[in-house]
Amino acid sequence: MGDLGGIAIGITAQRRADEFIDALERRGATVWHAPTINIVPLADDQRLRAATEEVVATGVDIAAVTTGAGFRGWLAAAEGWGIADRLRATLSGARLYVRGPKAKGAVRGCGLTEEWSAPEESSRQLFAHLLAAGVRGKRVAVQLHGQPLPEHTEALREAGASVIELQPYRWQWPTDLDPAHRLVDGVLDGEVDALAFTSAPATANLLTLARERGRYERFVAALGKDVLCACVGPVTAAPLAEIGVPVVQPERQRLGALVKLLVAELGR
Repeated sequence: MGDLGGIAIGITAQRRADEFIDALERRGATVWHAPTINIVPLADDQRLRAATEEVVATGVDIAAVTTGAGFRGWLAAAEGWGIADRLRATLSGARLYVRGPKAKGAVRGCGLTEEWSAPEESSRQLFAHLLAAGVRGKRVAVQLHGQPLPEHTEALREAGASVIELQPYRWQWPTDLDPAHRLVDGVLDGEVDALAFTSAPATANLLTLARERGRYERFVAALGKDVLCACVGPVTAAPLAEIGVPVVQPERQRLGALVKLLVAELGR
């Protein structure tokens, strides 16, 4: 492994942040932790409970699983309501389509088996495959991530599916944005060598903060030029790619692979 001594890396992650920070610090990096997103579980949400009870009561033909954390959160909420076994039994009779290895791992961890996994780990690919497989007349359960996916769920409805949406958590701004503001300033002041991103919403939120503070153009100009931008995968990189910021990505969309990439790019 290379040495990241003297290298300052900004990360915006909330989930698995401690693990990420520890891996970078063990390699000598100085980490600027500036969460730009907060994940709020919705285990007590009445809409989630009502949708889950509908799935259990009426059954579904197809289930689309978009995130491993969301699927586990959904099952955990069902456990609290005393219907987890019924939910697993219902899903065992459905065709399960998942958005990549993390969702696949969560499904298999619950004793279920997926029919297909999106190799690009993108919602676009997942729902395109569903539509191509045919959903007319089918009941489809869609496990959402931190926000609704109307561009995909409406396409399913237009194709003739009856769609039940289930949102186990939502994304919102952190209560304390001072670390994120300091990270933007650190980039502009030349104190940060790299930014490492693990979720698209967190990536987009950092750009939003820079815009709201009137520093967007200078901030974007520094990215990929003075500051290395490393993203865990293409979905996470999309907000940067859309504005022409060059990014580096590991071959495998995993946290450990991202750390190794940072060492390879910045190690001394």
